[in-house]
This record gives sequence, C-alpha cells and structure tokens, in this order.
Amino acid sequence: MFYDNTQPHAYWSRAMILVDMNAFFCSVEQVDHPELQGRPIGITNGSQGTCIITSSYEARAYGVHTGMRLKEAQRICPGFLQVPARPERYAQVSSRIMEALSGITPDMEIFSVDEAFLDITHCQRLLGTPHQIAKRAKQTVLEASGGVLCSVGVSGDKTTAKYAAKLDKPNGMTLIPPGVAQQTLTRVPVTELCGIAKGIGRYLAERGVYTCGDMRRLPIGEIGRRFGNPGRRIWLMTQGLDPEPVHTDVDAPKSIGHGKVMPPNTRRREVVETFLLHMAEKVATRLRLHHFRASLFYIGVRIDEGYLSRKYRCDPPTDHSPEIVAMCQDFLDNHWAGQGCHQVQITALDPKYADYQLDFLQPDHQRQDRLNQAMDHINQRYGEFTLAPVRLLSRSKMPNVIAPAWKPFGHRETILQHPGKTMVDSYEL
Repeated sequence: MFYDNTQPHAYWSRAMILVDMNAFFCSVEQVDHPELQGRPIGITNGSQGTCIITSSYEARAYGVHTGMRLKEAQRICPGFLQVPARPERYAQVSSRIMEALSGITPDMEIFSVDEAFLDITHCQRLLGTPHQIAKRAKQTVLEASGGVLCSVGVSGDKTTAKYAAKLDKPNGMTLIPPGVAQQTLTRVPVTELCGIAKGIGRYLAERGVYTCGDMRRLPIGEIGRRFGNPGRRIWLMTQGLDPEPVHTDVDAPKSIGHGKVMPPNTRRREVVETFLLHMAEKVATRLRLHHFRASLFYIGVRIDEGYLSRKYRCDPPTDHSPEIVAMCQDFLDNHWAGQGCHQVQITALDPKYADYQLDFLQPDHQRQDRLNQAMDHINQRYGEFTLAPVRLLSRSKMPNVIAPAWKPFGHRETILQHPGKTMVDSYEL
C-alpha cells in the first residue's frame, strides 16, 4: 500500500522500517504444525492456562483477543483450539529472524519479541529504494522463520513506520513517504500512535487535541513544559517528524521483576508464601545473572480491589533471596489481612551493577556469594530450580512465559542454552 504513488522508486533522506510478525506465537505453531494452519487457535500458558496470551487471525475474526478467558473463547469461536505456549521455541525463531534482519542493516532496534525497527537510510544506494528493501525484509523473515509472515511499515520516522505497519495486516506492506506523513496522519487519533498512552491522551483532549492535525494548534512549548523532552517528541511524532533514532544497545534495566497468577481467591497463607518464595528466587537469580544488586523492592498481591503492595528498602543492596523473602514475610505479617489473592509480584526497583568485590570484613557474605554462584552454575547447566529451597517442590508448575520486552542479548536475554536443553528465563504473566 502506497500513500504516495509518485515516490515508490525514489530514495528518501531518512527511511525507517518496522517489521511486525503477525500473531507471532500462533504463526510459529501453525508453521510447525501444518494441521493448525487455517484453524482458530489461541496460545495459553501451558495446558493448564485459562487466559489467552495471543490468538490467530482466524480466531480474532470471531472476537477472540489477548486476555480473554479460555472458556469465553471456546464459547464464541466454533472449533477454537487451545495450544500450550512453547516460549523457548518462540525465542529461538525470533532470534533467527533478528539475526537475519541484521544482515540488511546493522542499524536495527529489536523493539519486542516480534518487532524490529530498521534504519535503512544509509543502505539505499546499496540495496535499493525503501520499497525494495521492505520487500527484502519480508522475504528475509519468511526464509529465516521457515514460513512466518509479517507486516511492514515504512516511513521517514519510527512512529509513522509503526503506525503504517498496522494498516495492512496480516502480511501487508504500507509505505508513507516522509513528504506526505504529516498529511496522512492529520485525521489519525493521537492515541493511535505508539507511546501516547491514555493519560497523555486525556491531557491532550482537555486542550482540544484529539487528532494529529489538532496538535498543530497546541504550541510545542506548552506540551514541552508539561512533559519535558518526551512531550516535545510527542508533538513531533504527530507531525510525522519523530526524531528518535534506532537504539542498537539495550538500556540498563529500570527494574527486574517477576509475577505469577495464582488460583483465584487464594487465602491459605502457606500457598501465598510459596508463590512469593518462587518469585523471590527468580528475581534474585536474575539479579545475579546480570551482576546487579538492588536496595528497593516492591512486594505485592492482587486482590479483588486491586493491588495490595508495599516498598521495602535494604542496606546494603542485595541479590540474596532470603533477604527478599524476609520482606515478603513482613508484608504478609503486617499488611495482608487474609484477603483472597489472584496474583503475586516482586520487583527490584533500582538494580545497579555490582562489582562483587569480596568484603573481607563480612565472611558470611563471602560464603553466601560462593553458595549462590555454585547454585546458579548448577541451575544454568541442568535447568531452572534443579537446586532450590525444598518448599518450591510444591510451586506452581505453570511454565515460564516469554516477556514482551524479550531481547536475544543483554539483561533481557531470555534464552539459556544447556547441553540438550533450552530454558527460558523471562517475565511471567
């Protein structure tokens, strides 16, 4: 789809591509299992999962969507099939796709497990026009994945390219040249653009800004005073002028957390404690894996009224699970009154790089660090929780779920390779 038929063969002064794999998890399952092709399917967290993680386009046609309960999906969609998630497989296919796309341009940002931005500005003379490179990107995804389709948006900036990618799904390609981006976005609601959440949308609506065209009446300085540089960027985004470059490096984490859904209305303290212990071990393990420690932790449980939570500070910073578990015990002792729980969450809010220099004045800490290193080495080699507190034998058996912010490298890397085994260490939903 071209929004300017006069420029399909022209070079652009700035060119961005957003590659979006369509219903990625479902597409991988349909490629691996041809009998599922053309069938309405939904991915759940293991065979026990009761919530739809994502659904195929065949199921979406009946109204099935992410977050819907399995029973509801089965009710409204004839022939609906539940498929247990295989996060390690999705990470494997995504890694292959991202590696192949990096052969088009090194200026690539892995935006999520199924999306990537490519800045093709500097490779047009070598590889052709944006239209030609976009076609190449689609073919690259198809070949690297063994058959997964993707939608591609192409424009002069990241935001417009991402908007373009969703205009023709599945398996589409939309080009919005820089010269017509502002005109194309004029009637588009501002909340349709990536990065403009409901809160900012309400702020803009209070000032009469509902569409990208309306934004021209709002001085850039006004939104800049309210939101700083992100506000000024939002103003430019709505005009097809997003200045944001692709980010080839993974930023340092602002938090490291894990949560897990519980059986509905869980009130038994020993069950809640086991779920919190499970998440404490996962958070501590990931902190150590990437050489971080944290001094501020969020502990929370979701109840009918919302999240019941507290923040805890420890000094010195820690990556040691018993210290996190002690915070959980204090939380249950002093802030939880036995309400029915539906989910637990533990998050390290301020992870900082630790040099792990031995403190000879604290031999107990040295001993614990050596024990943690030995345990982590065994678990990385033989599988998660091969060594673990005995209480975790009764932990939830629901498998890990790949994080939306997964990356194939850095602290968001979720694939741990072992002899004969691939394990995924990721956020859980």
